[in-house]
Amino acid sequence: MEMGILGLPQSGKSTLFEIMTGTKSSASHTETCARGQAAVPDERFDQLVEIYHPAKVSPAKVPFVDVHAVGEHPWEAVRQNLSGTDAILHVIDGFSLPDVQLCIDSYRKLEDELIFSDLLIIEKKLERLVKMSKKALSPQDAIQVELLPKLKDVLEANKPIRSAELNEAEVFSLRSFSFWTVKPELVVINVAEDNMALADAFAAEAKLAEPVMGICCKIEAELAGLDAADQKEFLASLGIAEPAFGRIIREAFSLLGRISFFTVGEDEVKAWVIPKDTKAPKAAGAIHNDFERGFIKAEVMHFNDFLACGKSAAGVKAAGRMRLEGKEYIVQDGDIITFRFNI
Repeated sequence: MEMGILGLPQSGKSTLFEIMTGTKSSASHTETCARGQAAVPDERFDQLVEIYHPAKVSPAKVPFVDVHAVGEHPWEAVRQNLSGTDAILHVIDGFSLPDVQLCIDSYRKLEDELIFSDLLIIEKKLERLVKMSKKALSPQDAIQVELLPKLKDVLEANKPIRSAELNEAEVFSLRSFSFWTVKPELVVINVAEDNMALADAFAAEAKLAEPVMGICCKIEAELAGLDAADQKEFLASLGIAEPAFGRIIREAFSLLGRISFFTVGEDEVKAWVIPKDTKAPKAAGAIHNDFERGFIKAEVMHFNDFLACGKSAAGVKAAGRMRLEGKEYIVQDGDIITFRFNI
């Protein structure tokens, strides 16, 4: 699970990467690439930490990848380092381009590159498939013979592959391709502090299916350098409830199709990251393979029940809201779980 950050030069993408991850992009990359983890802001997790006072705290995190597209072949550097990511965060310069249409043009410039790249992949694959006899086609090839021309039409209409309505079999058949525009995308406008409404204006004018968020990286960089108390005071002076980068991280987490469940205790409070619709044994495996192999039951209480029942497991049990779930239970975001297993 990784989210790649894309943006034209001077868009502020590397600054945003540093704000979210606390990692200096220029100091951490080997040649062209920087990787960092951003903690997902979660009030539930913070409350659990306050209640248990654990020796160790481990919040949910989102891995981000930032690429320095420099040299003679910048697009090749981007391709090599971001083609394996699961989603894209597209940063647009609204700081030096404080006009909606200029921002839309900037968005389209990079988006067109991604669409063109996917179009080339499809055309090359179709050339090979056309030369093959029907008997030589694998089941996957047979699906692609029908699907790829449809996706070619979508791309030629200047639309991303993710806009096509694909069924499960079709999505599976595309796994071997490094398509850009099949990935979920989050659009972030880096605005000037006196032009905070630009992101909303962009969203209204561009009418994208993708989520659009705004951030002033200049203000957020100042915030990131403050301790928690000073951050609150600074935000209050601006009339802002929380930093924008926190909202962006949460949106990225959701876009990646992830949720978190908690394990709690005096030793550690931890948010475990799993895909949505994960069954209990597989969730147990996120902690340790032995938990999955020897899974018996999951003792589950939801955070909301925990909060409503005196902030204690005993209170949840007394209220009859503690549950024993089996192998078919689908773990929910905010579950607090103790796994029972035997090897």
